[in-house]
Amino acid sequence: MELIKTLPDVFEEFSEQRRNSFMSAFEMKEKNIPFVGTFCTYTPTEIIMASGAVPVGLCSFSDETIPDAEQDLPRNLCPLVKSSYGFAKTQKCPYFYFSDLIVGETTCDGKKKMYEMLAEFKDVHVMELPNRQSVEGRKLWKQEVIALKEKLEEKFGVEITEEKVREQVKLSNRNRLALRHFYELMKLDPPPMAGLNLYGVLYGSSFKFNREKAIQEVNALTERIKKEYDEGSRPIPKRPRIMVTGCPIGGNAMKVVKAIEENGGNVVCYENCGGAKSVDELINEEAEDIYQAIADRYLNIGCSVMTPDSNRLKLMGRLLEEYKIDAVVEVVLQACHTYNVESYTIKRFVTEHNLPYMCIETDYSSSDIGQLNTRCAAFIEML
Repeated sequence: MELIKTLPDVFEEFSEQRRNSFMSAFEMKEKNIPFVGTFCTYTPTEIIMASGAVPVGLCSFSDETIPDAEQDLPRNLCPLVKSSYGFAKTQKCPYFYFSDLIVGETTCDGKKKMYEMLAEFKDVHVMELPNRQSVEGRKLWKQEVIALKEKLEEKFGVEITEEKVREQVKLSNRNRLALRHFYELMKLDPPPMAGLNLYGVLYGSSFKFNREKAIQEVNALTERIKKEYDEGSRPIPKRPRIMVTGCPIGGNAMKVVKAIEENGGNVVCYENCGGAKSVDELINEEAEDIYQAIADRYLNIGCSVMTPDSNRLKLMGRLLEEYKIDAVVEVVLQACHTYNVESYTIKRFVTEHNLPYMCIETDYSSSDIGQLNTRCAAFIEML
């Protein structure tokens, strides 16, 4: 990263990284480097990297291919599932096209059935995700981690040694720490950047396939922002500090964040996938059983598919205090039943902390942008 670039240029570079990496992916495929498509933060990417393959996120956040998906899928299905399937079916997602293997996990019923349909296009390996973070669940998830290892060894004709796994665990932990130090800049008040810029870096960095270089670039960006802030730079005014929680966001769903920030709020914290919950916990590098350590770290992620989902509340409670949150906005995608039902628990949890809460149910269309602006403006004015 050239430090002579302005910060807006650097933020734009990260936000466009997914699109800009298409050619890099093509060049890597030309060198016979395999790609493994993933859908969820529960997927243990260290195992994939230890096989010599490149893990790449496939979830799409656009309504572009939903009409194509609805030719096969019901209309009243989660837009994330429909979008993901639509991009696979139409081959409009280069990363799906480049992927030699797709790894899914049984987070929800919609995805489980979609994986069956994706298997008509690609080789798909499904990991059986426990719905309880129990002793039995941890044993099962370790077995699934090892099953993924064996699948990758068979698929790519390689041996995944414990040494290779531990090497990738250390690299992934360094990456998580770099991203954590970056988003912790938002503890500053006023924040040093907009929430849209924050998410753009977090999301875009996952499409930098040279992990060492990505870590260096994120660390350099963190240092630069901190230095300019210490020297008096205040690009963002002091306004109500908002946490965004709920379903995975990105792409068209960022309209909610845009509505918050255009109507008087600062989004300073994302509890969603792609935000704090994705990188908050490290893997125990010194564990005697590295596969159990990997299984434990991933299974500890707080998500509405877990019952009870106590780890989500634990993380959220800590973030509310650390980021001095003034209000919480939950984003629930239409027909996402687990997050929709759990919004009752989240509302109660937030109000018990004497903070305002608003739940927004939406999809990837632009039809509700006017309503979003009205609701966000009224909510923030109340603050």
